[in-house]
Amino acid sequence: MDLDEVVRWFHLLAAAVWVGGLITLSALVAAVRRAEADRSVLQAMARQFGRLSWAAMGVAVVTGVIQLSRLDFSLADDTGYATALMIKLTLVGIAAGLAFFHQLTAKTSTPAKRGLIQGLILLSSLGILATAVAL
Repeated sequence: MDLDEVVRWFHLLAAAVWVGGLITLSALVAAVRRAEADRSVLQAMARQFGRLSWAAMGVAVVTGVIQLSRLDFSLADDTGYATALMIKLTLVGIAAGLAFFHQLTAKTSTPAKRGLIQGLILLSSLGILATAVAL
């Protein structure tokens, strides 16, 4: 396995942790709420997910930058690659921005507002994956 494959593997692993974690957390939060667990349980889940998800986002960003630095854009322009890449990077910014906003406001937001923001984070993250598949 060469360096490009290792970097790509870690990039995909980080993306899987980020998006898979979002999907898993949303299912777990719904189950914990139905079980009428104390809010502290939800907060502990969110804190742990936050640690893991921000680490995954960091790995994805670092490996993404490495991949970008090795990309030959003269070949990419002919295939629409550059356009798809810009869409993906925009969605990454949106997802990260929403996640950061959510982390800052979660303690004071209503459950409905938190759910809306979490849904938007998930949708933008799924958009990142869909765009990545198109690359």
